[in-house]
Amino acid sequence: MRFIHTADIHLGKTYRNSQGEGERYQDFFRSLAAIVADGLREAVDFVLIGGDLFHTGQILPKTFAKTIEILQPLKEAGIPCLAVEGNHDWIHRRHNISWMEALSEMGYIRLLRPTRTEEGGYVFEPFNEETGRGGHLELDGLHIYGLGYIGAQAGSHVERICQAVTSSNNLLIFHVGIWRYSPVEIGNMKLEEAHPLAEKFGYVALGHGHKPYVIETPAGRPYAYNPGAPERVNFGEGKYDKGYYLVTLSQGDFVVQFRPTDPRPMLVEVIDLDGAGDAESALARCLEQIRVKMAGQQEQRRPLLELKLTGRVGFHPFELGRERLRLALAEVVSPLHVEIKNHLSMVAHTNGRERVKKSLSEMERDVLHELIGAHSLYQGREEELTRLAISIRDLVIKGDVEDDELLALLGEEL
Repeated sequence: MRFIHTADIHLGKTYRNSQGEGERYQDFFRSLAAIVADGLREAVDFVLIGGDLFHTGQILPKTFAKTIEILQPLKEAGIPCLAVEGNHDWIHRRHNISWMEALSEMGYIRLLRPTRTEEGGYVFEPFNEETGRGGHLELDGLHIYGLGYIGAQAGSHVERICQAVTSSNNLLIFHVGIWRYSPVEIGNMKLEEAHPLAEKFGYVALGHGHKPYVIETPAGRPYAYNPGAPERVNFGEGKYDKGYYLVTLSQGDFVVQFRPTDPRPMLVEVIDLDGAGDAESALARCLEQIRVKMAGQQEQRRPLLELKLTGRVGFHPFELGRERLRLALAEVVSPLHVEIKNHLSMVAHTNGRERVKKSLSEMERDVLHELIGAHSLYQGREEELTRLAISIRDLVIKGDVEDDELLALLGEEL
C-alpha cells in the first residue's frame, strides 16, 4: 500500500491589495495540483491531508471551485482523499456548514471527525459515504482515524484518544504540533505527551507546523511525521525544506520518503543603515545593499521579500516610509510582494550629548507591556501577551484571518 501525506496547503491565501495578489493566490493551487499529479503518477492508494487545506474558514466561491477542479482527477481515478480540519479550516459558528464538510458531502474528500461523549471521551464512528461524516474508515486492513485541531490542551486528550481505538494496524491523522520542533505555533503539545500515540498507531500523520520533522519514541523508533507546508506560507519559512511524504506500507512497516516541492522563493534581508544622516543617503545605501544581496539570485519567479531596516540614524524613521521604499525598489528588484519592518532608531543631540530615541516597534512594545501589566489578572504574562497582541495586530493588517478565528485564538490564550 502506498499513500501521500501532505498538510497545510493554505488554499486561498494571498496578499490583499498587493500587485502580486493574483499570482500569489495561484501559488498554493499550483502546489496542490503538483502533489495530486504526483499521486496519480505514482498510483497511490490514497492521499492524506493533515489539516489547513484552506487558509481561512470563510473562503471565496472561486477558491472552492478551484479546489474541486484540482481534486477532480483523484476522484475520477478512485483515489480517496482523507482529510481533517486544521485551525485555519474551522468555522467557529457551527450552525453553518463548513467548506470542508461540503467537499466531503460531494465526495471530493473524506472528512474524518470524531464525536464526543458527555464525559469528554472520543468516538470514532465509521465513515458514512452518503453523509460524508465519520471519524474512522478501513482501507485494505489499515484502520485510519482522523482528528482535527483541538487547541492548546491537545496533550491532555491523548489518553482519551487512545482509549477510543480498539483495532490494530492503525493510522492517525492529527492536526497538532510538537513544541520542541514547532515552537512558535499555538495548539501544540509536549513531546512526552505524544509518545503514547506510538503504542496505538503505527503512523501518526501530523499537520500544523510548516517545517518538516519526524518524532521518535524514547527507544528511537519513528512514528509521527509532519511534512510541513509544501508552499512557503509566512515570512521566516525561506530556509525550510518544502515537500510532502510518499509512504509505502509493507508487511506492517511504514517506509517514508520526503518528496521536495517547488515553492516560490522567499527572502528575508537585514539592511544596515547605521550612521545614515538623512533619508536620501539612507535610501541610497538601502538600494545598494539590496543590489548586492540579490545579485546571486537565479530564480526566474519574482520573490517574496521582507526587509528589516536596522541602525541608528540622524533622521526620523517616518521619512523612510514603506511606500517610498517600494517605489525605489522597483528600480532594483521586482518582488512579487514586499514587507518592510522599520527598526530604525533616531539619534538626537541635546546640549552636545547624544540621545538615542527608541524605534517605533520598541515604543509600541513598551506601551503594550505596560497596559497589560496594569491588569492584575495578567501580571507575570506580560511578555507572552504582548507578543500575542502584536501577532494579532499583524494578522489583522494582512487580512489573513476571520473574526471568529481571532476570538478563538484569544480564548485559548486567555
